[in-house]
Amino acid sequence: MLGGATIATIAPAANRDVLPTLGLRANWRQFALLIAINAFVGGMVGMERTVLPLLAGEEFGIASKAAAVSFVVTFGLTKAFANLFAGSLSEKCSRRRILIAGWFFAIPVPFVLIFAPSWEWIIAANALLGVNQGLAWSMTVNMKVDLVGPSRRGLALGLNEAAGYLSVAAAAFATGVIADGYGLRPEPFYLGILFAACGLGLSVLFVKDTRPYVAVEAEQHQMEETVTLPAAFARTSWQSSRLFGISQAGFVNNLNDALAWGVFPLFFVSRGLSLQEIGILAAVYPLVWGALQMGTGWLSDSIGRSPLIVSGMLLQAVAISLVGIGDSFGPWLIAMGLLGVGTAMVYPVLLAAIGDYVYPASRATYLGVYRFWRDAGAMIGALVAGLIADALGFQSSIQVVAALTAASGILAAATLSKQKVKVTA
Repeated sequence: MLGGATIATIAPAANRDVLPTLGLRANWRQFALLIAINAFVGGMVGMERTVLPLLAGEEFGIASKAAAVSFVVTFGLTKAFANLFAGSLSEKCSRRRILIAGWFFAIPVPFVLIFAPSWEWIIAANALLGVNQGLAWSMTVNMKVDLVGPSRRGLALGLNEAAGYLSVAAAAFATGVIADGYGLRPEPFYLGILFAACGLGLSVLFVKDTRPYVAVEAEQHQMEETVTLPAAFARTSWQSSRLFGISQAGFVNNLNDALAWGVFPLFFVSRGLSLQEIGILAAVYPLVWGALQMGTGWLSDSIGRSPLIVSGMLLQAVAISLVGIGDSFGPWLIAMGLLGVGTAMVYPVLLAAIGDYVYPASRATYLGVYRFWRDAGAMIGALVAGLIADALGFQSSIQVVAALTAASGILAAATLSKQKVKVTA
């Protein structure tokens, strides 16, 4: 199942009677706590989703679409690199410490957004937000997978991502309503102060580290993998066709999210929609995405990962194309809902698929590499979509991304069909 890595025998635990028990039911308290924390992580992103693209033009006079979505580029870049190193660092020190460190990066963000005198300050705030998301969200992913073990990996990740993206949707809608009533600044960003304070407080006071659970799962394997970050990067990025197929799908999935975050609000406002209508459209996509992930993650544990990944990418392509050819609120609402369905079919399942094909002790490192490529897609997507929108208009930009998404689905079908997904037991 695995190749291209150094293999070492795992010694039995010295004190088996104190080892923890894997499983969702056995660890529901910590699992529920991590669900709540990830909701606050998602809220930090959601508070920007409706307001920030509009803030570029209305308060800072930025006309260029590429410049207006530059905050997404910065966010994607810093989050990608934070993801890359978070997993490897958490193998060497505690998951809990990395989680807490992520929240310290979040604390300044709402204050910078409130008081920023120039667009450069907004970009700097999103660099901090990217580090927060890369460290904190990565750890909630890894810690939940550590707790539940292999048999419920898809369900655990579905619940984690559902909590995060339902919070994204709620915050996007709330800030749209607040901005419609009070203006783009400062009131919408007060929510961020609350989210950061709650997330940090819960992490410091109540979260326990989950590395002991990794040792329990590792004992189920006769051989275990010792891998460096460069080796994991090479294997995930090009040496393994399956891991490459998963990573490219994640890359394009987040490219789509960057389009929805940075370009769609500008497109909708250019067609005369109100702030409240834009807030609804910005919220329905992560709302559907978040709600359905609980089901798609669970379903992937039963039917395998590949069917959901391939069909989800193709559905996203259709939905994005429909946004580009739509001309009123109703069709756009349907298209954004379909985009949420397609994303829900893909997002937690890709994470679970990575976990299926790597050993437990190195899982966080491999997930970090995958999340690096996935969130690099947000950076590239915002940049490419913004440049095409400047040169050719919104509709051309949207249709190019739709075509890339369809191609990614076809590539996923080719690479993931070579071997049936089998959850490691």
